[in-house]
Amino acid sequence: MRTALTFAVSAALVAGTALGLAPAAGAATAAESGGTLRFVDIAGEGGTVLKANVVTPAGADGSIRYPVIVLPTSWAMPQVEYLAQAQKLADSGYVVVSYNSRGFWQSGGEIETAGPKDIADASLVIDWALAHTPADPAKVGMAGVSYGAGISLLTAAHDKRVRAVAALSGWADLIDSIYSGRTQHLQAAALLGGAGYLTGRPGPELRQILGDFLSSNLDKEDEMIAWGRKRSAATYVDAINTNRPAVMLGNAWGDTIFPPNQFASFYEKLSGPKRLEFRPGDHATAEATGLLGLPNDTWTSAHRWFDHHLKGVDNGVDREQPVRLKPRSDAGYEGYPDWKSVHAAQRKFALTDSEHVWANIDSGANGGVVMLSNLLDQFFQAPPTASIPLLPRAFAAVWQSGRSDSAQRVRGTARLHTTVTPTAESGTFVAYLYDVGPLGIGRLITNAPYTFHGKQPGQPFAVDLDLFSTAYDVPAGHRLALVVDTVDPLYIEHNPTGAQLTFSSPAADPSYVSVPLRAE
Repeated sequence: MRTALTFAVSAALVAGTALGLAPAAGAATAAESGGTLRFVDIAGEGGTVLKANVVTPAGADGSIRYPVIVLPTSWAMPQVEYLAQAQKLADSGYVVVSYNSRGFWQSGGEIETAGPKDIADASLVIDWALAHTPADPAKVGMAGVSYGAGISLLTAAHDKRVRAVAALSGWADLIDSIYSGRTQHLQAAALLGGAGYLTGRPGPELRQILGDFLSSNLDKEDEMIAWGRKRSAATYVDAINTNRPAVMLGNAWGDTIFPPNQFASFYEKLSGPKRLEFRPGDHATAEATGLLGLPNDTWTSAHRWFDHHLKGVDNGVDREQPVRLKPRSDAGYEGYPDWKSVHAAQRKFALTDSEHVWANIDSGANGGVVMLSNLLDQFFQAPPTASIPLLPRAFAAVWQSGRSDSAQRVRGTARLHTTVTPTAESGTFVAYLYDVGPLGIGRLITNAPYTFHGKQPGQPFAVDLDLFSTAYDVPAGHRLALVVDTVDPLYIEHNPTGAQLTFSSPAADPSYVSVPLRAE
């Protein structure tokens, strides 16, 4: 769900059409590439009007059928979002239909958050394209960024006509995205909600869910989870595997809206043609330059994916390693046969010392700011930092490894295993893995939150926590540090006033961090 509202408005202005500035339905203009661009109204589920645009190849006269790509817009984005990519696709022989998702901007209805009406809308847009354009019914593809990615995957589960998908910066598991570790991702949810209210019309169900989520209404937790599962492609993975569309998944390592773990888990469950790509950046930043028509690796891969699976082009995409990773450095892309191979080697370091922390005080270790911190990391390799020696030990538990003689290429998902003893029945902590240089400055490698409820005070319990997947090169001579505290502005915390947490390492169940390393 795209949340960069400023970028949304800027893209609309660059394209020259937004809201009332868009041409009337049915108007046609000559695209710069020579194809034809039309703005149309399409009847969605229940007759709801969806504002859309259609780009057809130059010279299309109905005598030839072309593959068709349907592009649902991202969260809070106007219908002109994909014009640059639509024209590029039309230049190479595709019919492209992009439409504003219901509830946003000029489209009718209310925001359903990828609910049943959104899926029905997508199928009706396909119907319209087959009836009103020279589209080939045997060569239907869908793609989108964020919200458009989620709708595309869900439609592929419900509509057998979808033969190829490129889901970029999207989600496959909505709960594991914004409620991972049973913790509300505060900044992500607030940003999504704010953008939805500003650019659209949230329906009553979304308003209720968002209110319960942000107010930590645990009485409605089961309802919120059921709502999210219904809107998650992972719930329908068997149907996707039965339909066997070719699925490309692309995401950024630092996506603060839809972290990469849930995409990787979903990828492993797919049995049809598939591809997984991870790059540096935050939510939708890996695709952003492509939306402006600039060279972009993600969109180049998506075009190649469609060329092979819809047009039958022998471009080699089917012979390449299907898992492609770009580390958060100047290094190039790495290929792997599957996601499991990314974790080929594991290094464990023990968390032997018992650590005791007071809750409700921010130690200074944190995951940064949604949409900003990982954008800085993408372009300047400047992740959030903390001075590890100066972290107040009353509020932060700290363990450090020895210095490594060689570079450590972290690839995949680090896991924390520890034993926690709380003084209250509920609580939250956040684990951070840092790359610590000679001066003690830690550069954030990854993090993840964890929340518990209903525990007996004073009774220890084991915790296994997967940190967000990443690809980070730790230089030779540096240490790894695991830091745990109880406050991070990214997340809602559930620590009562005066609560304390003890992290221990029982002899029968030692605590450790398992760090996945690239096999050399």
